[in-house]
Amino acid sequence: MANAPDPALLSINTATVRAQWPLPQIVDALARHGIRGISPWRDQVAAAGLKESARRIRDAGLSVSGLCRGGMFPAPDREGRRAALDDNRRAVDEALTLGARCLVLVVGGLPKDRRGEIVSKDLAGAREMVRDGVGELLDYARGAGMPLAIEPLHPMYAADRACVNTMAQANALCDELCPSGRDGLGIAVDVYHVWWDPDLRAQIERAGARDRLFAYHICDWLVPTADLLNDRGMMGDGVIDLPLVRSWMEAAGYRGMHEVEIFSAGNWWKRDGDEVLLTCRQRHELSS
Repeated sequence: MANAPDPALLSINTATVRAQWPLPQIVDALARHGIRGISPWRDQVAAAGLKESARRIRDAGLSVSGLCRGGMFPAPDREGRRAALDDNRRAVDEALTLGARCLVLVVGGLPKDRRGEIVSKDLAGAREMVRDGVGELLDYARGAGMPLAIEPLHPMYAADRACVNTMAQANALCDELCPSGRDGLGIAVDVYHVWWDPDLRAQIERAGARDRLFAYHICDWLVPTADLLNDRGMMGDGVIDLPLVRSWMEAAGYRGMHEVEIFSAGNWWKRDGDEVLLTCRQRHELSS
């Protein structure tokens, strides 16, 4: 059985309380609750202003466990792929300004046109675009000193959000592009997306052996799940053995923050923000 987690390692992904507050108020609330980590989303940063957000986060004494998100590399034409790369370079610059520990990459699924409609069924081709896009971005990010963290998403998202769906795929992509995480490319392990994988422990160990464990996102999988995107559970309310997975992460060398990321249109987004943060603190200690 894993030891109780260190409360100082708790971080809040701002999606968890995005329905309650804009980013400046989230920063204030985290400081009020004694939570030391934050992982903002780029749209929230843009709304509040990049430099102002960086100043607020710094003044509050918060560690930025990651910036969400870069990625979305596949596109049906060269112009679209170039636009995606340009946006990812901007994301690297934003992550640097915020002092983020990594830029999280949700790599994208099948190519979409400018209306957001999928225009190809070539999944293997999409994965090649992801490989090429991550490789090009890595050159820029490595020069800037910003680590990139590939986040495998559940296979249900292969078409529209991420065609990297397992830790094994993420490890293989890292193997191809970057021998060691010390060279700037690693993995963000989100339990919501990977808990089901029978090879999870071995792949966490594989990533840890190459210093690739850059981020760790926690929540729970509810049964039944009302919405596969926006019905994540608070830790302890679902079926994921969170202490077990954390024990694997720690045994593999992970010493970073535990980032709570909960999309919950039917429950937690409807609650008072302070109640949500208080529950995150309590459940992190008791159920993670």
